[in-house]
Amino acid sequence: MTFARTERRLLADSLLQAGPDAPTVCEGWQAKDLAAHIVVRDRRADAALAGFVPPLAARGERILRATAERPYPELIDAVRTPPWWSPLSNPLTDQAANTNEMFIHHEDIRRAQTGWEPRPLDPADELTLWKTVKLFARLALRSYQPVRLEAPGYGVLQLRDGEPRATLTGPPGELALFLSGRQRVAHVEVTGDESLRTAKLGR
Repeated sequence: MTFARTERRLLADSLLQAGPDAPTVCEGWQAKDLAAHIVVRDRRADAALAGFVPPLAARGERILRATAERPYPELIDAVRTPPWWSPLSNPLTDQAANTNEMFIHHEDIRRAQTGWEPRPLDPADELTLWKTVKLFARLALRSYQPVRLEAPGYGVLQLRDGEPRATLTGPPGELALFLSGRQRVAHVEVTGDESLRTAKLGR
C-alpha cells in the first residue's frame, strides 16, 4: 500500500475517533468540514476548482457545506474509499496527487487535539515526503527566496543562489507542514528571518 493510501486510511480513523465537531488546524473548520473537503476534492472537480477560480468560490462553498451535513459515518466512509474514476485518487495519480494532501490533513486533525505529539514516521515515508517538499517548496516560498531547507538525513535544498534569507531545518514531514501554512504546529527550526513563522505560505 502506498504512503498516500495509508495516510488516507489513518486520516479516516482519526476523523472518526475525533467526532464531527472536533477542532482542526484549518481555521474555521471542524472535523466534518475537513472530511467534506476530502470528499468534494475526490468527487467534485467543479467544486474543488473553487479555491483557484474566484467566480466559483460561492458555489464551491455551498457544495462543501452541503457535503458536511451528510451523516458523519457516511462521510468518513466516503473519505476512506474514494471512487476509482476520480482524477485525483485513481491508481495512476494517487501517489502524486495525495501524498502531501493526506499527510497534512491527517496532521490537521491530530495536531488540533489536546495532548498531541509528533508521530515517528518510517524513513521511507519521510523520503517520500521529502520528494514532495522539493517539488512544491519553490512555489510556497516564491516571495521569500533565497531560502535553504535542510532535512537531516534526507537532503538539502537551496532555493535561489545567494545568502539565504532563512534556513528551515526539520524532518521532511515537519517541513511539509511548515510550507503548507501550518507553521504554528510544525516542528521546524528557523535560522534567520523569523517572519517566515507567520508568513502566508502554501497559497
